[in-house]
Amino acid sequence: MNIIGEIIGYAAGICTALCFLPQSIKTIVSKNVKSLSFWSYLFYCLGILLWIIYGFYIGSVQMVIFNAFSLIFAGIVFVMIIKYRHS
Repeated sequence: MNIIGEIIGYAAGICTALCFLPQSIKTIVSKNVKSLSFWSYLFYCLGILLWIIYGFYIGSVQMVIFNAFSLIFAGIVFVMIIKYRHS
């Protein structure tokens, strides 16, 4: 792959991985999960897990690394939805 393709891949991975960081921080601080969808986060986390598995399958380091970060950030929110949804 050429350098431009690599740069685009890393830029996309960084943007995607960091998109859940603000929501994770906000949820950790406020513990308010009432407006967050259990099902959306469940399917998003499952989808990201499948992307990680696929990344291993095709040998894509970028796909595995950036989706792992995405899963961590979204997973934190998902666990908090489970923990605080009835509070």
